[in-house]
Amino acid sequence: MPLKIDFKSGDKMIINGAVIENVGANAKFIIHNESAILREKEVLTDADTATPASRIYFALQCAYVFPHQKEENLKRFREFLYDFVAACPSTKPIADEIEEHVANNRLYKGLKLTQKLVAHESKVFAQLQSEMEKYARELEAAESGATGESAQPPAK
Repeated sequence: MPLKIDFKSGDKMIINGAVIENVGANAKFIIHNESAILREKEVLTDADTATPASRIYFALQCAYVFPHQKEENLKRFREFLYDFVAACPSTKPIADEIEEHVANNRLYKGLKLTQKLVAHESKVFAQLQSEMEKYARELEAAESGATGESAQPPAK
């Protein structure tokens, strides 16, 4: 089944490892054969890999876009994924689904699912941040109570 792509002016995409930019008017393409295609909004750069889930995404993206380095990138992808699941077991169901797609050479579908992993990681980080802030407030209150100090400055 052909893939129809709307390619807006100024947009970039990667097709089989080649970066293509539309420098003219909007265009429409139909891709008739199997190709590795990523739109600019789906591309993650090495500089953007600041979290464990983003490193997983980037390694899988590289395996998808650069078939000549596929096995090397899939090895890194699996290492990152296994380490991440060990550290955050709640991601195992998503990771298993991603692994199934990768094992069946459906890298693009695996890549799309990895976006769920990134979103889950973001929620976990936000929850952790909230719990740390709550703990800090409780600790501050306990320390203030132990020393007899109030959290508010005395009124003048």
